[in-house]
Amino acid sequence: RRIPQQTVGVQLTENEKKTVDELKLKDLKVKNYLFQAIDRAVLETILKKETSKEIWDSLKQKYKGTARVKRAQLQALRRDWEILHMKNGESVND
Repeated sequence: RRIPQQTVGVQLTENEKKTVDELKLKDLKVKNYLFQAIDRAVLETILKKETSKEIWDSLKQKYKGTARVKRAQLQALRRDWEILHMKNGESVND
């Protein structure tokens, strides 16, 4: 859920203030979890992001090709495994 930006000159109700505060707290918690889980080298590239959503989108963009590469590598390994077979008279050590 997106944290609403306060418009200049518009007063929020107590309920709206409470909601905004809760959303900010949730966002801070998520940012903290992300910072703890991310490698230090990557962390430096996302420290300036203001919200957890911006951090997540940045990481998603950075690693989006990785899933495709992993899938291709897995398919290649699977193909190698399928064509691998022992010949007559061949031992496991050969």
